[in-house]
Amino acid sequence: MMPQTLAQKLVARACGRAQVAPEELVTCGVDLAMMHDSGGPRRIKPHLDALGARVWDPARIVVVTDHYVPAADADSAQIVRIARDWVREQGIQNFYDEQGICHVVTPQHGHIRPGMFAVGGDSHSCTGGAFGAYMFGIGATEMLGVVVTGEIWLRVPHTIAMEWSGRLAPGVCAKDMMLHMCTRFGMDGGQYEAVEYCGEAVRALSMNERMTLCNMTAELGGQAGLIAPDATTRDWLVACGVADRDLQDFTHWQTDAQAPLLAHHRMSAGSLAPLVSAPGSPALAAAAQDCGDEKVDIAYIGACTGAKIEDLRMAAAVLQGRRIARGVDLMVAPASARDRQAAQADGTLQILLDAGARLLPSSCGACAGYGANTFAEDTTAISTTARNFKGRMGAASSRVYLGSPYTVAASAVAGRITDPREMLA
Repeated sequence: MMPQTLAQKLVARACGRAQVAPEELVTCGVDLAMMHDSGGPRRIKPHLDALGARVWDPARIVVVTDHYVPAADADSAQIVRIARDWVREQGIQNFYDEQGICHVVTPQHGHIRPGMFAVGGDSHSCTGGAFGAYMFGIGATEMLGVVVTGEIWLRVPHTIAMEWSGRLAPGVCAKDMMLHMCTRFGMDGGQYEAVEYCGEAVRALSMNERMTLCNMTAELGGQAGLIAPDATTRDWLVACGVADRDLQDFTHWQTDAQAPLLAHHRMSAGSLAPLVSAPGSPALAAAAQDCGDEKVDIAYIGACTGAKIEDLRMAAAVLQGRRIARGVDLMVAPASARDRQAAQADGTLQILLDAGARLLPSSCGACAGYGANTFAEDTTAISTTARNFKGRMGAASSRVYLGSPYTVAASAVAGRITDPREMLA
């Protein structure tokens, strides 16, 4: 047996082989297929009907309504209605209706576990790699093939290792790590390969923070983001209701010493400062402390990338005992109903509201450019989302900076982009 990367081991299991080599073409069995209301049933139902086909395994499909909820108009209501009708028709067992964003809801219900091979109908499906699973995004045509056959072909990826030594300083988090990588390596730095995050600093991250890293592998240009599972992974899944006996032995799901790597990049977590990406691209990051002349109209804490329970707690650490600046609209859209409930139970939500935050539904919302809370003409926003492309979150003339929950909260208080360490000290 030749040394194998974590990605190779996951793909080998999925295609029923002892080992695979990068560049090989293989057919993999799919353990889980996830889709949402925007790119799911409304896209594949007409083709399934035309084929007279049904899904290969209703127990292995997860459907989440998150893009067009709450329905803002008749068209949106129809899209959601198609999803609801389709899951009944096909007997889909795992349907989460208006429970939050698919990339957070799916793992919170224990559907993604180490060793799995999964696909999702959205580019940020690579979030699942935080659990030691091979998961990546596919389009509606590929999803049609998956839901009928339970299989998908794959070119075995090379692995790019992103190794982080040391520990993050207070006020610095996984979002800053990713903005640094996007800027250093560019939005094609992942070369549509498997990107594995490793090292002392990554092992020290919570599951919520690991999800942030793997989620933004899409912005780094990778196919899948991976973190080897460990006790942190097990504890999180057990807390989500997964029986310990249902979790595999994690020791196999590691990259072997001397396994072939396409590239191995080494970075120091201890030297990292809070970062902010300028409008237009996550790959335009600079130190937050150097952006203080930029006033903000909107501070947005939302999306699968930046509104999980730990993200909300980061914002609360800055906002406790403070009020947002006059003229700033602080919008908070918890990533899931569970995160909203947890934030309410531990007082986090009340801290945000006392500071002047406006609570929004747990959905994709402004991140997907949908609904009444998108950004107006000639406004400047700072956001916890993964992307800040021109016009994505509202008017084309709006300008969107990206930052961590710490940085977004601090900027809401100051009324300008601010290094959160000034308020956390």
